[in-house]
Amino acid sequence: MALIVQKFGGTSVGDADRIRAVADHVARTRRQGDDVAVVVSAMGKSTDELLRLAGDVSSVAPPREMDMLLTSGERITMSLLCMALAEIGVEAASFTGSQAGIITDTDHTRAKIIEVRPERLQEAISQGIVPVVAGFQGVSTAKNITTLGRGGSDVTAVAIAGALGADVCEIYTDVTGVFSADPRVVPTARRIPRVSFEEMLEMAATGGRVLMLRSVEFARNHHVPLHVRSSFTWEPGTWIVEEESSMEQAIVSAVTHDISEAKVTVHGVPDRPGVAATLFRALADRSINLDMIVQNISEAGTTDISFTVPRVDLTEAVEVAESLRSTMGFNGVDADASIARVSAIGAGMKSYPGVTAVMFETLAEHGINIEMISTSSIRISCVIDEEQVDEAVRALHSAFELDA
Repeated sequence: MALIVQKFGGTSVGDADRIRAVADHVARTRRQGDDVAVVVSAMGKSTDELLRLAGDVSSVAPPREMDMLLTSGERITMSLLCMALAEIGVEAASFTGSQAGIITDTDHTRAKIIEVRPERLQEAISQGIVPVVAGFQGVSTAKNITTLGRGGSDVTAVAIAGALGADVCEIYTDVTGVFSADPRVVPTARRIPRVSFEEMLEMAATGGRVLMLRSVEFARNHHVPLHVRSSFTWEPGTWIVEEESSMEQAIVSAVTHDISEAKVTVHGVPDRPGVAATLFRALADRSINLDMIVQNISEAGTTDISFTVPRVDLTEAVEVAESLRSTMGFNGVDADASIARVSAIGAGMKSYPGVTAVMFETLAEHGINIEMISTSSIRISCVIDEEQVDEAVRALHSAFELDA
């Protein structure tokens, strides 16, 4: 007998028919002899509707009240799913994040999980009851309701799986797994049956939209195998597991892209110790995440520093940089919101030296200029013009023979 945590996203529980389908699947899993705990997201676009309502009544939106509002979507889903399970003879009980023992810090709208106290869930499972948990939420150390930010329901599911010692955490969504590229851009993209945590972390960080980065990090740190599956076909999907030395690995597993970032360049920065630290500390104090950073070779005692930030933070990042002009003594700041990032990812490239050459040659053959480069042991990322990103993804997918 296995213990399985099953998480169902918004499209999987989008209406009454979908909720009944999910209930049937949970019941089938139970009939196979496995114990099940379920985590659910809000139905369909209900979170967007709540956000719209908040905007209609207020331009202020206090974070504490936003958390109280947004957590209602998942609570509706959990109750309806328990009713659907009761209809087919499966005893279930709903739990909010706080009732499930999800303890977070006090950072409203983007809280981090501190610990999980799973006693109530364990008690329910031991009594033959299916616990259905509202994802995306918890309770802070100050005893306020909090939300976990984008992808929070995935984080909830993985955290509960880790706390319960589950054999697997199944993430059900509207796609059949993780693909070698975005199928909307590359029609020949194929489903990958198995990837390592390290590869999935790079995919999530560079534009892969199936799993959020935080959930993959949590799964790796707590050794929770993930299985990404479709709730529309129920077929086996993609397993995300510890890397196995005996696993035969492709040189490149996937090509990802991201159009959600922007580039900031600070010109004429005095080339002396501590200057860059002043800039990046100021950005960190405003909770602006940096990704790729490039510093040019110093000429005449000055240098240019370029970095990428989330596009939604571009205006604030430029304001922060401009506020330091007199203090740091640089010449000016430029911003470019028309960039994109394309990345090649694969654990096999650690032992294959030709990946960089193939990537650069392929982009050059298609007349695609590279503005910034970033690498890790299993990833190469290039910043290019946004208008050329689809062409770049298709060309690289073919160059690395991922179409086969």
